[in-house]
Amino acid sequence: MSKAAKRRFGDRFEGRRIRTLDPNISLTPFIMKDRSEASNYFSDSIDITETERFIRDKRLKGYPGLGLLHVFIAAYIRVASQYPGVNRFISGRRMFSRNNIEFIMLIKKELRTDSSETSIKVIFDPSDTISDVYVKLGAEINKAREAGETTDSDDAAKTLMMLPRFLLKLAVRCIRILDYFGMLPKSLLKASPFHGSMMITDLGSIGLPAIHHHLYNIGNLPMFISIGAKRKDVVLRKDGSAAQRKLVDYAITMDERICDGFYFSQVFRLFKGIILDPGVLDEPPETVKEDVD
Repeated sequence: MSKAAKRRFGDRFEGRRIRTLDPNISLTPFIMKDRSEASNYFSDSIDITETERFIRDKRLKGYPGLGLLHVFIAAYIRVASQYPGVNRFISGRRMFSRNNIEFIMLIKKELRTDSSETSIKVIFDPSDTISDVYVKLGAEINKAREAGETTDSDDAAKTLMMLPRFLLKLAVRCIRILDYFGMLPKSLLKASPFHGSMMITDLGSIGLPAIHHHLYNIGNLPMFISIGAKRKDVVLRKDGSAAQRKLVDYAITMDERICDGFYFSQVFRLFKGIILDPGVLDEPPETVKEDVD
């Protein structure tokens, strides 16, 4: 984003400090110091009958494997392009606007109970289309699942676990302090699964319902989205008649300090509307809005 290049004193590597907030909002991180106590929970169901038609059409046009996860990610990116406040984060009791849109996912290298788990971080631009999401996400997943390959997160965790417990505890404490003052090296920010726009998990891919996942107090992740398994249910049409439709449940845990309730309501309304009509994701947004200064 254009404002990300204008780094000023007090900004961080991953975002710029917002300096024009209402004093009541600026005070909130001093009252609710941790994300765990500032978490709000939202859940909803979406009729994906039309969404699945869109997905089937995309697969026929050369996007094998494209699924609901891609639609959810692309929809959130589109929302962030119009409501950039949802891409804020709290660090060191200050509010920042993130420079990029960074999604974090935990993936299994193989679908076996004894297979190792790793995290990937995918960086998106607010003008990305669903085709961009498909390419970027696929590249990171394939890279992480290559035999013998490790991610930056794996390497960082392996290095830390080589320390004896008392030094490991001290190292984590030092990381927290450096993070508080915005002094974490770029290499650690890149590797950290706790710094990003959001974490997303597709539990429906393994047949599980959506859950409300906790937010981490370490790092600055302000959002966690969980997508559940598809299901069929009878719904009422506008004319009062009943019809069987395919639905999916999803759950969101959010840091309430980054936006007010009305702002979040607009975000969720647009998010759901895009998933119901995902054709808009084939083209980039007409404009990308910047967050406040």
